[in-house]
Amino acid sequence: MTKSSNSVRIGIAVAIILGTIGWLAFTGYGSSKSYYVTVAELGNMGEKAYRSNLRVEGFVQPGSIEQSGPHVTFVLNEFESHSPKAANGKKLTVIYKGSEPPPDTFKDDSQALAEGTIGRDGVFHATALQAKCASKYAPATPNGQPGAMPAKQAPASTNPRANSAPAPQPGSALAGIATN
Repeated sequence: MTKSSNSVRIGIAVAIILGTIGWLAFTGYGSSKSYYVTVAELGNMGEKAYRSNLRVEGFVQPGSIEQSGPHVTFVLNEFESHSPKAANGKKLTVIYKGSEPPPDTFKDDSQALAEGTIGRDGVFHATALQAKCASKYAPATPNGQPGAMPAKQAPASTNPRANSAPAPQPGSALAGIATN
């Protein structure tokens, strides 16, 4: 064997290895990306929704949670139940079959994020589930504003800065999302 034939074989082997690594990186990237959508936006995705990994956000419909071990079936609503728009909000049935039970914060009216795929039957099949505490985002009164704190009379302080700073207001983590 000559030196040039060994160089050609090494060059071919390197090209095959680099090609395989490139192909694996390209296909791995495509399969790992997921789209973050709300329940309302999911309906507008069309055929793309059936071919994509999705992360769907909504509010757990009160009374819809059916749990059997770590598996849960529930309904996501576009709006919280105390919202006047809740009755007309878009809804999505979710079947969660993950390896772990749902988080402790997963309750009626909690804000939830389900990760998985949607089937042609309109049911979302989730493999991961996250939830936020519902009580933090509920209004103080039935007609109150979410995140509004009841007015309290604070004791006078001798420190002038203590009386001038407004009290922190809790708010929804997704306040920047537009609603209909």
